[in-house]
Amino acid sequence: MFRYETGGSVMSFTTSAIAARLLAATAVCSTLIATPAFAADDPKSVVTADKTPEDAPDQLTDIVVTAEKRPQSAQKTPISISVLSGDDLANRHVVSLADLGDGSIPSLKVAPFYSRNSALIVNIRGVGVLSDSNQPARDQGVGVYIDGVYLGRAQGLGTALFDIENIEVLKGPQGTLFGRNTEGGAVNIVTKRPSGEYHLNTIAGIGNYGAYKGEVHLDLPAIQDIAVKIDAVVSHRGPLVRNPLTGADGFNAYDKRGLHYELLWKPTADFSADYSFDTSYDASTPLYLQLLAPGTYRQAPLGTVQPQRARDANVGVPQQPSVGKVRGNQLTLAYHPASALTVKSITAYRAMTQTQYDNGSAASTLSASTATFVGKDFAGNTIPLPFARYSLADFRQNQFSQEVQLIGDVAEVQFVAGALYYQEHVEDNARAFYTNQCTTSACTAYTILPPNFRTDVANYAALSLDYTAQRIDRASYVKTSSVGAFGQATWTPAVLDDRLHLTGGLRWSRDAKQGTLLTVNGKLPVDRRGVSRELPLDARWSRVDPMVNLAVDATRDVHLYGKWSTGYKSGGANSRSQEYDAFNPETVSVFEIGAKTEFFDRHARFNIAAYAGTYKDIQIDFQRPYVDGKNGATTRTTISTVNASGTGGIHGVEAELTVMPVRGVTLHGSYAHTYVHIPPAVNPYPNAKGDLSTLAVPIYQTYTPSDSASAAADFEVPLTGATLRAHIDGNYDSGFYASSNDPVYVGANNPGNVYQPKGDAAFIVNTSLALADIAMGQGDAKVTLSIWARNLFDEQHVFYKTLSVTTGLQGFYNEPRTLGGQVQVTF
Repeated sequence: MFRYETGGSVMSFTTSAIAARLLAATAVCSTLIATPAFAADDPKSVVTADKTPEDAPDQLTDIVVTAEKRPQSAQKTPISISVLSGDDLANRHVVSLADLGDGSIPSLKVAPFYSRNSALIVNIRGVGVLSDSNQPARDQGVGVYIDGVYLGRAQGLGTALFDIENIEVLKGPQGTLFGRNTEGGAVNIVTKRPSGEYHLNTIAGIGNYGAYKGEVHLDLPAIQDIAVKIDAVVSHRGPLVRNPLTGADGFNAYDKRGLHYELLWKPTADFSADYSFDTSYDASTPLYLQLLAPGTYRQAPLGTVQPQRARDANVGVPQQPSVGKVRGNQLTLAYHPASALTVKSITAYRAMTQTQYDNGSAASTLSASTATFVGKDFAGNTIPLPFARYSLADFRQNQFSQEVQLIGDVAEVQFVAGALYYQEHVEDNARAFYTNQCTTSACTAYTILPPNFRTDVANYAALSLDYTAQRIDRASYVKTSSVGAFGQATWTPAVLDDRLHLTGGLRWSRDAKQGTLLTVNGKLPVDRRGVSRELPLDARWSRVDPMVNLAVDATRDVHLYGKWSTGYKSGGANSRSQEYDAFNPETVSVFEIGAKTEFFDRHARFNIAAYAGTYKDIQIDFQRPYVDGKNGATTRTTISTVNASGTGGIHGVEAELTVMPVRGVTLHGSYAHTYVHIPPAVNPYPNAKGDLSTLAVPIYQTYTPSDSASAAADFEVPLTGATLRAHIDGNYDSGFYASSNDPVYVGANNPGNVYQPKGDAAFIVNTSLALADIAMGQGDAKVTLSIWARNLFDEQHVFYKTLSVTTGLQGFYNEPRTLGGQVQVTF
């Protein structure tokens, strides 16, 4: 019997009927995890929901990908690539990219930026984000694309997914075909196109924590060579951690909805025009930061240690959803002037606004020095501590891109060439102020401060607080322009029975960033001459990214390749810095060898890749004191970014195995080992005393488990008038660092060092069970009834840990068990 709270009610049901099957599948998953494997190349090896058992394949089927800008078999594409199909996403109950954070693809790490679900960090092979990419003039190192259009910001990535054909994860540098910000790899999301035939797919579901979802996917018959497809989605979940403050939102809740429509005009076999529009609304609240162990500061009784995943916050704080709104337009033109030649144009304009409201750290930081607790306010009363620093940030972005591609075959050569223009405008501002105040010297009780106390100068001064705390704390604006030209060709000589394929590629890119730092620490920035003024950014970089790939078809089912490629993450500037100095791009160069194999008459597939390379000019953040133009160094800090000297490195191995032992059973396992070395770096800025430190400090690669694995089992059993489908997956990672620096480092092996904590290892199991393809007695209409669970065994771990000597060890727990059921009707 499972029992769950859903708001004020209780939802329970018996699962004994499926327990034996799930436990057996769990044993299979454990076995697969122990086997290095690599074959999510073929997500369609799982039978799709609209197939009957008689239609189910008795062999592993191919999946078509566009990793090299042309449709081709993933098994014959000589790069490391993993794919999740729409069925895979449904089986795992994936609502947005954030749900892939459980490790569905071991080389891919997706995580919220700190406590903010409104911005996602995406790393592949440990490369992508080291520090804060949640800024206008900074970029991530993994490119996220939807139908070939680059999404320029970490904000907006958490919106609900529409009708997905598949998600392709391209591993390793993709600088030649995809350009800037793909040093770690690329995530290419492909949506389903209009078919020109009538189809209707509707889904309605509910879950615990007040969750519900609804989807409508309508494909209309073509009229006058125009096919139309409409997708509407809505998904809601209440807070996972309750907020004791009446009327305030809880923590880790979301409300997502979106609309997408697409018109495909195909007047002739040689020409098509595909226009799509999408709009999304994504409201979410932050994660709740728990205190795991106290620091040297005196801890308030309200700020209790919570060593287990909390269901209730220990104090109530003002909190409201962070709201993101995204709109996009895309026009794709394709023309075939000859049978072996395609000219394609992709034009897109996207706009996004995102508010980021974060009061998730309040309870964990209820600590202060003794002096703070026993201070006096302006009336002479004993006063305690103001706390709950509420961070409010606004983010706006729009982007325009134009890409032209020429794809063709000439004799023994396949080629793709093209050019891209991209321009982006981004602005942000942020402010932070305290929302709560203790009412006793021991801080055993508290009150909520007025929502706007900007004019309460006397009280703020008595508390030694900045009375302008609600003023804009930092603000900046930047325009990014990028142009690039690329070409790639594969030569397959007639010798050796067309088994040898030599590919070469080259891309030239030019980036420019122009902007202004308007405010830092609530004031005008101060330049090196001590003058307070707005500081400009005007920087440009050029870059050439080559690629060479030699592939050999050893047999019909064994494909080997060796590849060298490079990629880079654009330069920029840190909007939290004081001088707004530009930093240069960072680069990755990787050699990779791999094998893609099938055996047992296409009942088994094993792919493996090993890679090693260099990691240079790494963008590293350092804290430094804020220097007031009049008063010199202060206790407040800014954050500046520099390119580290020295050469780092990455290496690793990835493997995937897919087996179909009998019709209706598919087993899959994957494993990744990742190592990233970043050379120690010296903080080039003066410390609070004004002297320059020459101590090289260790730098940790963040959001990178050294070992991760995933396993899945899918079953399909034909019944009279229906089909029973079951899925279970298990996902493991060894934990990762959330910060790149140690809290205290005074020398190698020094007993005074305080080292950065690493997040806990984790093993998460997800499952679903469906009675599918039940005929409704009207044409081909069918209904599917299903139940699902994420984190089936309610495993808990602290995936994100941060340590301060004074305030203690804090962290974010993973999400608890969520489950629900849904009804799907298809025509």
